[in-house]
Amino acid sequence: MSILLAGAGPDPAAFPELFDRFVRDVREHSGGEGPVRIALALHHRSGNPEEALPEYAEPLLARAPVELVPVLLSSAYPADPAVFDGVHGVVVGGGLTPAYWDGLSAAAAAISRVVGAGTPYLGFSAGAMVAPRRALIGGHLIHGIEVCGGECSEGLAEVEIRDGLGLAPFAVDVHAAQAGTLSRAVGAVAGGLVGRAVAIDEDTALVLAAPENDGFEVLGRGTCWDVRRSGTGCSVSVLRAA
Repeated sequence: MSILLAGAGPDPAAFPELFDRFVRDVREHSGGEGPVRIALALHHRSGNPEEALPEYAEPLLARAPVELVPVLLSSAYPADPAVFDGVHGVVVGGGLTPAYWDGLSAAAAAISRVVGAGTPYLGFSAGAMVAPRRALIGGHLIHGIEVCGGECSEGLAEVEIRDGLGLAPFAVDVHAAQAGTLSRAVGAVAGGLVGRAVAIDEDTALVLAAPENDGFEVLGRGTCWDVRRSGTGCSVSVLRAA
């Protein structure tokens, strides 16, 4: 099993090891014979998720024989939980985190079940943010005080924590150093919204061996900022790839 949560969208040129690791784990999970079936859940701001398919599909197809199962999300068409049955891997793309939450929340139990049974999961940006048990969905204010730039709000004012896919025991934020969202993760922990949050840089991912694991591996060139409650405040650990 592997749960890979990436701090940005797909960039196989800058971060090829992320796709390498995921495809390797999917092939191992499948038994290594024949094409692997990968569910690919996507939303797109334009309203046409098919526009985003190539940037996710091509790096997967370049690494293994893959049978893609597109899960195209919109406000009118949330994911059918049954599409995740029998797949060898699950990929959830990036974009508007609240839109992914809307599209996948009804399928959360199905995704949690297959990943808990060993199916690898790869979440990019929004796909990483919705993955935890308690998911940070967006927002730039906590009790009316700004904790990150409004351009990172995802269309929400107050920072919102909602039930996610149940794949990590801590909240996740992304684009940490690049977009300044580390302060949102710190604010969420310091403000008591969550007990722990990990903010992930771009070109970086964390890897969990199982949904309940407290520790994780770091892939890539950036930092995972591990924010935990400490007394009346919080502490931040700086974690990088070995």
